[in-house]
Amino acid sequence: MSTRGAVLLFALATGAVGCGTSATPAVRDGDIIFQTSRSSQSVAIQKATRSPYSHMGIVLYRGGRPYVFEAVATVRYTPLRQWIRRGAGGHFVVKRLKKARSLLTPQALTALRRAARSMESRRYDLAFEWSDDRLYCSELVWKLYERALGIRIGELQRLKDFDLSSPEVRSKMRERYGKHLPLEEPVIAPAAMFASPLLVTVAQR
Repeated sequence: MSTRGAVLLFALATGAVGCGTSATPAVRDGDIIFQTSRSSQSVAIQKATRSPYSHMGIVLYRGGRPYVFEAVATVRYTPLRQWIRRGAGGHFVVKRLKKARSLLTPQALTALRRAARSMESRRYDLAFEWSDDRLYCSELVWKLYERALGIRIGELQRLKDFDLSSPEVRSKMRERYGKHLPLEEPVIAPAAMFASPLLVTVAQR
């Protein structure tokens, strides 16, 4: 076998080239995964936050298999492969706490799972309100980390801090709020969490 062939075989065996193929990425409990959603509000979120990433979730294993715990119609577990296929172009980025080895202990992961159980099955929050009655995707992940581990990933903003000038954003705002815009409402955007210095990229496609 040639040296090049041996290197390729090793890479395939260890998953080192997994991000460039259709294989499921090697993820760990607590990883945060981002994608560009194909939902009707995705373009508005991208324009308001000036980021391509409009949807996200947290990876948690169940029965030895990776799932994405996410807020869609309801807060639920979605198999990782299915979640990736649902995004635009199958593109995703997986991020992990820089200090994951020391912070995501078995006890910490138990706390994350406990917090997840308390939020499972809640309805999706179309109004992006900062309450637990309904939850949107980035709010769910932010609150899980903050409440289970005291870690705040990404800076909270106010609705007025976003770019609300595009026709797509203005249309969604009228649809959701009419003439009374909650401009002071706290919001955590996928873009803010994506940019957090607490995270490092570990996989993408």
